[in-house]
Amino acid sequence: MSLGLYVSVPFCRTKCTYCNFASDVVPRAVFERYVDRLCLDIESANSTVEQMGGQIEPLVDSVYLGGGTPTVLDISQFERIFVTISQNFDLTAAAEITVECAPGTLTPAMLKQFQLLGVNRVSLGVQSFVDEEARAVGRLHDRRTVMNDVKRLREAGISNVNIDLIAGLPHQTVESWEDSLQQGIASGVPHISIYILEVDEDSRLGRELIAGGTRYHAHFAPEDELTADFYEMASERLQAAAVRQYEISNFAKAGCESRHNLKYWTRLPYLGFGVDAHSMIKANSSLDSADSIRFSTSDSLEKYIAGQGLERTAVSARAALEETFFLGLRLTRGIDLREIEAEFGKGLFAGVIAESIAIGLMEQIGDTVRLTPRGRLLSNEVFEKFIAPAENLT
Repeated sequence: MSLGLYVSVPFCRTKCTYCNFASDVVPRAVFERYVDRLCLDIESANSTVEQMGGQIEPLVDSVYLGGGTPTVLDISQFERIFVTISQNFDLTAAAEITVECAPGTLTPAMLKQFQLLGVNRVSLGVQSFVDEEARAVGRLHDRRTVMNDVKRLREAGISNVNIDLIAGLPHQTVESWEDSLQQGIASGVPHISIYILEVDEDSRLGRELIAGGTRYHAHFAPEDELTADFYEMASERLQAAAVRQYEISNFAKAGCESRHNLKYWTRLPYLGFGVDAHSMIKANSSLDSADSIRFSTSDSLEKYIAGQGLERTAVSARAALEETFFLGLRLTRGIDLREIEAEFGKGLFAGVIAESIAIGLMEQIGDTVRLTPRGRLLSNEVFEKFIAPAENLT
């Protein structure tokens, strides 16, 4: 079974106020130490898998460089990561190779490097096409920069482009959100991700929203109900433009769904490298009774560079069943109950499914169950039902 590879590059030009990822602005001198550690881990992947009690195939059909902003690396560092991957894994000829970019970081030299290394998909962290909204959360680009980047990517032969947009940003209104959606559609990109602003203590904006402060424009953030309306508006506008929803946060033209991210939602194997990177592989049945193995690196840059050990979790058959439901239900196509029955047994979570259907959060068509539009808005509430006491299994 082909692998997906995720490579974390946790460096940014500036830390956005809404960001709750393990990324930051650091001196460029740190980059080389980080890439040294990263390449060492890639070279040691087979022995790491063995130590974790798992098994993998060397064939790779997706590579995803995320961050942070991978394009802040020097060209030589960027190339070194790719060369190390190619020396230690077998990439399929049609592998999907994605790089996340902040608009305005695509230098001519980096674009040329993309062509040389086979990068064929780029994800642009736009968040808003309204310049006031982008500036308010610390973004350094404007609308013109985004459109120019999309144009230059196409000229370089990379037409498979994703744009991230966030619903619920400070200063956002119905009119400005409509503008961002229309600009995203007008750009012609085949993939758009719509995220709802997370309010938690892991970001400056989230802490301020909780505390009721004003420094990061939290007092200009729309109410939750309006943000939910923005999400529904996005679904309607994108669907009408043939950019169809295939996952809670992701919309694509036919054939342009993210193959790498689909691995996460369908529990296919992947290896993660770098700060706060996660892996999921099949357990070696001769060594472990688990269904699969999950492991992750430290979310501390210094601890990661110092070689801190991995955190390992053996996924039992019961946990694998739960994951199959709450990850699979993220997809608009839903889950085939016949496949569940073949792998895990008959009638599992029947009560939870019936209850969710009764209150309008799920629907069943033949042997397929899936979230309703309302269920997608309240997806966390639905998913919690599948991580519950054993009596909920039936």
